[in-house]
Amino acid sequence: MENKSREGKRISRRGILPLFGSALLIPFLSIGNTNNNEIIIAEDDLNYETLLKPDGSTVKVKVSTLKKAKVIKKRMSNKFLLNWLNKK
Repeated sequence: MENKSREGKRISRRGILPLFGSALLIPFLSIGNTNNNEIIIAEDDLNYETLLKPDGSTVKVKVSTLKKAKVIKKRMSNKFLLNWLNKK
């Protein structure tokens, strides 16, 4: 038995090349469909502030963390802070 469906539909190299080329372009077409809300990262999350600890060492802290920080009492002494933390 002969396979007649294959005889009439031979694909040449020139026929495959446009299909292959268009398949490579598919990822570039999906760039326009991205949501800008998901891509945007807050600048505060990328920026760090260097702070000095009481023992003289430095610590890098995110700017967003500093903005969210709650001030309990301004100009408190170290003794008051240690008592408040229950550390004598």
